Parts: sequence; C-alpha cells; structure tokens
Amino acid sequence: MSNRLVEVQHLQQYFPAGGFGKNKKFVQAVDDVSFYINKGETLGLVGESGCGKTTTGRTLLRLYEPTDGTIIYDGNVIFDKKKKIAVDMLPYRKKMQIVFQDPYASLDPRMTIGDIVGEAIDIHKLAASKQERYDMIIDMLRQVGLNSEHANRYPHEFSGGQRQRVGIARALAVNPEFIVCDEPISALDVSIQAQVINMFEDLQEKRGLTYLFIAHDLSVVKHISDRIGVMYLGKLVELADSRELTERSMHPYTKSLISAIPIADPKVAKASKRIVLEGDVPSPLNPPSGCRFRTRCPYADETCAACVPEMREVEPGHFVACHHLDKCN
Repeated sequence: MSNRLVEVQHLQQYFPAGGFGKNKKFVQAVDDVSFYINKGETLGLVGESGCGKTTTGRTLLRLYEPTDGTIIYDGNVIFDKKKKIAVDMLPYRKKMQIVFQDPYASLDPRMTIGDIVGEAIDIHKLAASKQERYDMIIDMLRQVGLNSEHANRYPHEFSGGQRQRVGIARALAVNPEFIVCDEPISALDVSIQAQVINMFEDLQEKRGLTYLFIAHDLSVVKHISDRIGVMYLGKLVELADSRELTERSMHPYTKSLISAIPIADPKVAKASKRIVLEGDVPSPLNPPSGCRFRTRCPYADETCAACVPEMREVEPGHFVACHHLDKCN
C-alpha cells in the first residue's frame, strides 16, 4: 500500500485569453507541475503573487477542470486527460476540501453561520435528523473556537479571524482527509495569524489531516510544512524537505526568496546578504522560452533560453529544475 494520498503528474491549466484559431492566446497559469503529498503530511507551496499557487490547488480539486495532466487520489485516478478519465467528484468532495483565502468573499452574506456550516452536511446527507444536524454544526463551531451562540448570526457580524474559523468549520463539516489551505491567513491581522496556524496544527493532530498549504510568506510555510515546493510563473522550480529547503536551497529563485525572510537578531540580519532580483515577472500570456526564470537569473545563458530545465532529484528527496546548479551553489 502506498503512503501517498494525493499525486499530480504533469498538471497543466491554461485559461483562454482572446484571439481566434492560430492566434488564440492562453494564460499559462500552471504548466507541467508534478508532486505528491503523503498521508498526514503538510506540503507547503510558495512563490510570489501570480505564480500559479492558487490555480494549482483549485485545479487539483477540479474546481477548475485541468487542461492536461493526471490527478490521483488515494490510488484512484480521478482525472487523466490522455486516457479521457474524469470521474464524478461528488463522492470525493467529502474527502477533499478547501479553505479559501478571503474570509469576506467566501461566505454567503445571506446565510447564517449555522446554515453555512450545515450546507455540506445537507448535500452529503450526513445527519439523520434535525437534532443530529444541529449537534454536528455546534460541534464543528466549538472545534474551531466558536460557540453555539454564533450559529444564528450572519457573516457581517464577525471579524476576519472569526470568519476564517467559520470557513475552516465548513471545510471540516464533511470530515475530510485532505484540505487545500489557500493562503488562509494572508487576509488576517498578524496577531490572529498565529492562532489560526496553531489551530490548523491541532486539527491535523486530532483528525490525521493532510494539507496542501499555499502561501507567499515563507516563514509561515517553513513553520507548518513537512516539505515545501517553490513555484515561479506556473512552474515548480524546487521541492525539498522544509528544513533542507530553507537551509540548503539550490535554485537561484529560492535563494532570493529565503534571503527576504526577516531575521529577528539584528547582528545576524546585518551579516546576511539579501539577494535582490532584477526586472519584473514576465507575463504568463507570453512566458520566456526555455527556463522561465532566465530573464531575472544572474547565471542565465543560451542553454537556459533553448531548453526547459528538467526537475531532477539532486539529493534524496530534493528536486531542482536548473541547468546551472554548479554555478549557483
């Protein structure tokens, strides 16, 4: 039996962006991304805004139908473009859930908190009676630090942190195994962020959950993740164990991201060298040929323009996509 719960192979997500026939344009949001997540682990996914992190998470859940690639959940192929497999997702919605980034936009303002959490219980017919449904809702709210009084209130009566807790309770209502956490703390105050992160960790311990944790704050991802993947312009450029990636990163883009993490000790901060990238991120409508990072990379040459670097296992469990690892390290 494999320990892998979720696996994606050569995942691709292109969005149409105008034009006709041969001139049809596509936003290449996710291009040839492959990774797996073991049962009970947290895989962090980081990168700057617009690199395709959120699209990867949503495509993995088939909230967006993939343009190409294969998605495997617990040994079962739930999507394969080449073999024309696309299974009905309703049974898998109980197992795979998402916590959205914006707690203000992701809750229906016309529904009470009780109905928001109870909606999934109704869809999947998990409660035999009204009383059982009510008990399940209250239990979910208590697990995320809310109480029974909150069930009859509306989203506008809550703070951002409380709304995000409601979003987490809604995801947990169907007792899932796997949750995509799509930047769940980026819209919250710093004081609330730590509480929500700790809650995610407690819930994982109690329920044996598996997470894909998407964020652009590497210091947060480093804290919660077992392994971390780094994305740049729709491509996965590095994937390694959390400590290994932060202490011994190999890809020039990852090195730059890690150098930007604030250090509390002023002496250490002064001694550490900040790697500032030049130029802007190219458009996903017209990405550079070969390596997509080459337009901002100090080590780029003709090889980088000609060939797309392969994701190679440089050390056990440490994968990097770069032509010039010898120069970078």
